[in-house]
Amino acid sequence: MKRKKKPKTVTIHNRALFSVYVIALACIVFFSATSSPLQAQHRVSADYALIFGTVWGPDDHPVYGVTVKIRRLGDKKARWDVRSNHLGEFEQHVPVGKQDYVISADLRGYKNSLYKHLQPGPEVTVHIESNERVDTGLHLK
Repeated sequence: MKRKKKPKTVTIHNRALFSVYVIALACIVFFSATSSPLQAQHRVSADYALIFGTVWGPDDHPVYGVTVKIRRLGDKKARWDVRSNHLGEFEQHVPVGKQDYVISADLRGYKNSLYKHLQPGPEVTVHIESNERVDTGLHLK
């Protein structure tokens, strides 16, 4: 009959391993406490403003796939072209600073059978002061 061997206990090794775990846990707690999201928010400043909007159809439903052109007031040519998503929403980052922007819908090449007779509505002008978000809407006829 064989006797089972007793497992050797190495208390020095277990203590050393335990102390490594404690030190690692202390480092994690220290670094997570010193780099909070609020501090990170103060370090990183947004170098852009955001123009956000929704394209609305004549039946007050959001319209998908419309090209939205954004230009600075005074410019003749659009600087940015974006498309409305499935919720009719669009967004564009623009430089920070006091500036007026003109937003319009471009329906050339727009092929949606439900809204095939759409006409662009009036242009919308938005004013940007600093690194902010401006919400607007484009209503098509």
